[in-house]
Amino acid sequence: MTSTPSAPRLVLATRNAGKVSELRHILSDAGLPHELVGADAYPQVPDVKETGVTFAENALLKAHALAQATGLPAIADDSGLCVDVLNGAPGIFSARWAGAHGDDKANLDLLLAQLSDIADEHRGAHFACAAALALPDGTERVVEGRLLGVLRHSPEGTGGFGYDPIFQPLDETRTTAQLTPEEKNAISHRGQAFRALIPVIRDLVG
Repeated sequence: MTSTPSAPRLVLATRNAGKVSELRHILSDAGLPHELVGADAYPQVPDVKETGVTFAENALLKAHALAQATGLPAIADDSGLCVDVLNGAPGIFSARWAGAHGDDKANLDLLLAQLSDIADEHRGAHFACAAALALPDGTERVVEGRLLGVLRHSPEGTGGFGYDPIFQPLDETRTTAQLTPEEKNAISHRGQAFRALIPVIRDLVG
């Protein structure tokens, strides 16, 4: 009797269960058989310092580190908010704009204060995400996704995280914090980038 080969495994450079679940859905919807696990499956692998100066550089740093440590194809992403009048800031510093990493309220409050005198017509912004795939042999690919929008003057909505309560996508009357998770995933920068990675996974991983 022949045994059924196991599904090829991919590892995602995150300890965020929500991100793992999101990418599992995208892989499944695309008909890919790969088993996806998060970095929690390899607790011996340390977190990687994001020392790059672009989203793509940071995503590749994390993907390569995880691929080398696990011997598996690795996926990583880096994302943030880019504000037009701030020349693309906070950008790669989005999660630590107010100083402490991951303090969503402080980051949002600081950004609103910095934009307090900026008129509606100059409050353009976009969310950007770079998603990278790295193989243990050093092969790499990176793709990007963007969600264009404008920034509100005050927070609206309780969903999402980060700057979602003040970001209103183009052609929407709601902020991303007012969208359902399904609505947000359908248009989000991260969803776009991960979906763009599907043909890359097919090509390089099989």
